[in-house]
Amino acid sequence: MILSKYNLKKISAPGIQLPEKTIFELPEKVLQFGTGVLLRGLPDYFIDKANKRGIFNGRIVVIKSTGVGSATDFDKQDGLYTIYSRGVENAVEVNKKIVCSAISRVLSAVNDWEKILEVAQSPDLQLIISNTTEVGIQLVKDDVRKHPPVSFPGKLLAVLYARYKTFNGNKDRGLIIIPTELIVDNGKKLESIVLELAHLNKLEPAFMDWIESSNKFCNSLVDRIVPGKPDGVQSKQMEEERGYVDNLAIVSEIYSLWVIEGDPKMVNILSFSAVDDGVIIAPDIELFRELKLRVLNGTHTLSCAFAYLSGFNTVKEAMDDESFLQFISTLIFKEIIPSIPYEIKHEVAVDFANKVLDRFRNPYIRHEWLSISVQYSSKLRMRVVPLLQNYYRINNSVPQYMAWGFAAFLRFMKIVKTAEEVYTGTIKNREYIVTDSQAEYFCKVWGSSDIDSVVETVLKNRDLWESDLTKLPGFKEAVSAYLNRILSNDFILANYKE
Repeated sequence: MILSKYNLKKISAPGIQLPEKTIFELPEKVLQFGTGVLLRGLPDYFIDKANKRGIFNGRIVVIKSTGVGSATDFDKQDGLYTIYSRGVENAVEVNKKIVCSAISRVLSAVNDWEKILEVAQSPDLQLIISNTTEVGIQLVKDDVRKHPPVSFPGKLLAVLYARYKTFNGNKDRGLIIIPTELIVDNGKKLESIVLELAHLNKLEPAFMDWIESSNKFCNSLVDRIVPGKPDGVQSKQMEEERGYVDNLAIVSEIYSLWVIEGDPKMVNILSFSAVDDGVIIAPDIELFRELKLRVLNGTHTLSCAFAYLSGFNTVKEAMDDESFLQFISTLIFKEIIPSIPYEIKHEVAVDFANKVLDRFRNPYIRHEWLSISVQYSSKLRMRVVPLLQNYYRINNSVPQYMAWGFAAFLRFMKIVKTAEEVYTGTIKNREYIVTDSQAEYFCKVWGSSDIDSVVETVLKNRDLWESDLTKLPGFKEAVSAYLNRILSNDFILANYKE
């Protein structure tokens, strides 16, 4: 039996939250660019929760923007899918299972463009959400009259233009647009690109005025680990327990956060914010961005190579080790929190950090360090270098745990290029693949330099870090010393201690 609207009445497994029939009669209020697991596990989750409580009362039309894959599973399952939320909340293990009914249908941008434009012209539509990855929010010289336009901003512009034409520029028919792509000022950047495209397409000035005056592009920040589809063994076990086939089932952690930059007037439309403390509408989201970027992402990045080179494949495995837990805890509380380049109350940062450590300990989430290492060098630049520089401004001394993080990173990036043009490293006879746009650079540096030269060359590279890190007193020497210790013993976790 496959999960579908018709088969809901046949589901008898205990503990699964199911939608009522009335949900399927709700109007389509949201247009969503992207079918990815983050959207399905966070914004769609919140909207589903609100619908089930009779608050938001609107469903989502999802646009499948790429030509990869198909919408067949969504069609077969009437847009329904199971979310398994598991984790630790206030020191108590929590396990929730819900059938999410937020999605009404999935349309292909390639095959269903006319239907998508019909949704754009609907009086019910209020909100647009996107997650097209960071690559999606960039200016591409696009033709808004194509069916469909090539880029995500081009498609969005076409949707807005169709709506403008249908309602003759009515100021009350504008939309709230919330991108969730993980870039700073995602809403503002998307709006500027859309307006630039409107200029390039020579669209009427009155339409451009309508974009700015009648629509709200909101910066937002999302935070939830959603690994996606459960693995084979776990998937089979879950299927047997629930009694139905679900090819769209996803797993997520319990923790959830969606911060939207906006004013109180938006609450009436974004009424789903009332059903969960994880949805926050605030005039300034910088506090939340800094906490996530530095405490969560920065900690992941600084400890990634340290953990992987110590033999741990997943975050949970590392957190179970006493020595690693000591390393990461000291890193967070002694070096990262005091160095956040934004004024944050200490107790707020500490509370957030404790939640981060709980999330890292989640026994139900398999978060692999190699996944965290993707585009490692750029993550260090964006997430960690501002922390490092601020630490020096405050203390004028070496942050020893950050230095260990950099040293482990350099050892991790000791790589070679294979015949298949893949960059690989090796630790204790275990080969791993490095996915980084700077991989070729590190391959060349390690191929022609001794250890101290590697450290000097990399740390002073302004293209990598946007500054010369050798100018920080003692940092180069500390990183060199730690890198030598790592290489001399092929890295043993306890080796970082004196």
